[in-house]
Amino acid sequence: MGVSTSSPEKGPEDTRGPDDDAIAVVTVDFPPVNALPVRGWFALADAVRMAGRDPRVRCVVLTAEGRGFNAGVDIKEIQAEGPGALAGANRGCFEAFAAVYECEVPVIAAVQGFCLGGGIGLAGNADVIVASEDATFGLPELDRGALGAATHLSRLVPQHLMRALYYTSRTATAAELHAHGSVWRVVPRGELRAAAMELAREIAAKDGELLRLAKAAINGIDPVDVRRSYRFEQGFTYEASTVGVADRVRDRFGKEGG
Repeated sequence: MGVSTSSPEKGPEDTRGPDDDAIAVVTVDFPPVNALPVRGWFALADAVRMAGRDPRVRCVVLTAEGRGFNAGVDIKEIQAEGPGALAGANRGCFEAFAAVYECEVPVIAAVQGFCLGGGIGLAGNADVIVASEDATFGLPELDRGALGAATHLSRLVPQHLMRALYYTSRTATAAELHAHGSVWRVVPRGELRAAAMELAREIAAKDGELLRLAKAAINGIDPVDVRRSYRFEQGFTYEASTVGVADRVRDRFGKEGG
């Protein structure tokens, strides 16, 4: 359980390609639903940053074990530990999202099953998304006493659809996001890892130094500063917590078996 990074030099010999030594695979595994505790967000941030700083690495694949890619923060931890855990979760999410966005090399998110809350922050900050046919994307924040990650959902769908999804807590399918151009490829779940690695190999075949310059250049022309935009959203999460709205909604969510 936790976050692991596969060594660029290691892997099944019969499935390796010529550029596999330039690909780092960061895998998240927090059963049962990959709802990350505070320490999990910071561990993920550290793993992605370390992979990007490795001069041998030219592409990072971000993936997860289990039923879904990511179910956001661990609500039970926040309810049990109070404001300190909420502050930690906010900081951890901020660091993890930033680590993906600022990774020195391209990051491919391989998304299966549910991609919710914090998962949107991770996928929305990745360079490319490959998804399984059963993947769904959404922000159930209003049902869980939180706010945030509209910044990242806006990178996946048009503005008015983002607002509708946000206000209703509905999800969009991988096929729908593919139609909007934000998901590169949709494949059966059993083919997800292979599809992500196929794209990673194509990217990793490029000159490593030029790839790093390209990543910096593309980030530099983004129309929205994702760090500042997300930090602004987080302020409203704190406000909701301070006035008691967040606890009221989270208590209801817990009673309903969420």
